[in-house]
Amino acid sequence: MSLDAFERYPLLFGPSPIHPLDRLSDHLGGARIWAKREDCNSGLAFGGNKTRKLEYLIPDALAQGADTLVSIGGVQSNHTRQVAAVAARTGMKAVLVQESWVEWPDAVNDKVGNILLSRIMGADVRLVRAGFGIGFKDSWRQALDDVRAAGGTPYAIPAGASDHRLGGLGFANWAYEVQEQERELGVFFDTIVVCSVTGSTQAGMIAGFAGQDRPRRVIGIDASAEIAETRAQVEKIARNTAELVGLGRDLRDDEITVLEGWAGDLYGVPVRSTLDAIRLTGSLEGVILDPVYEGKSMAGLIDLVRRGDIPKGSNVLYAHLGGQPALNAYSGAFH
Repeated sequence: MSLDAFERYPLLFGPSPIHPLDRLSDHLGGARIWAKREDCNSGLAFGGNKTRKLEYLIPDALAQGADTLVSIGGVQSNHTRQVAAVAARTGMKAVLVQESWVEWPDAVNDKVGNILLSRIMGADVRLVRAGFGIGFKDSWRQALDDVRAAGGTPYAIPAGASDHRLGGLGFANWAYEVQEQERELGVFFDTIVVCSVTGSTQAGMIAGFAGQDRPRRVIGIDASAEIAETRAQVEKIARNTAELVGLGRDLRDDEITVLEGWAGDLYGVPVRSTLDAIRLTGSLEGVILDPVYEGKSMAGLIDLVRRGDIPKGSNVLYAHLGGQPALNAYSGAFH
């Protein structure tokens, strides 16, 4: 079965744009860096990487007669904000379980940014005290039961739309989108750098690129601070997605790379390298990153280029996954 066999509900403008980060590249003095902008991919609530995944989940939800999308994330989840937007776009309801995954002292943390946008879009937002974890949580199961008890038909979307049979398809398709854009640009990206937490963004890329004829590295930068769990999740979803799209071979272990060293000690809490990467990218390129995901993956990219782990002759594609609305909840980090 090929990727084309799966139905897709259009939520994007089209291919997300790619552009060079020349000033950052010159500053670092190594590989040439480009960005592919999932934060500019859609007209729905500031876009982001989850919107691309939801294109493949929505036809499944509609086929099941669902009227309510039920998902889960932290208080400042980019994913739940995108679920709220897609529910509004498709005429469904959204129930969002927002758990206290991040101990961050900002007094307006649960009032601004992503969660504010979800409320504006009409979602039923439920704040729950519970620690970080990407597994299937009791609070989420309870929300699904509540929808059924009220006579609705829920459609379950796990954290990050990741641990779902179709969760990797959006970024498997992204890999083919990149291949097409390379032809247009006359560039080959030998290295992709992407943030990994719930896993299906990187996993989908791995499965998609594995079906192409040119070898390239897909480097995941862990931002969960639970590297073993993240790596296992990426591997599982990548293998499942490869099978789903009919790759016709097993993925090799060397195709699955998730690196630690930039997450800090806790998910969602920026460290010095995070803030330095955000400031550097903002001041050199006018490109805004967030403190939970993109600041950490950019910190990883910067160090890998500086150290020469990504060689000087490389063309690196930085996957910008969005998430900037969360900055409003982190103003204290930028005093």
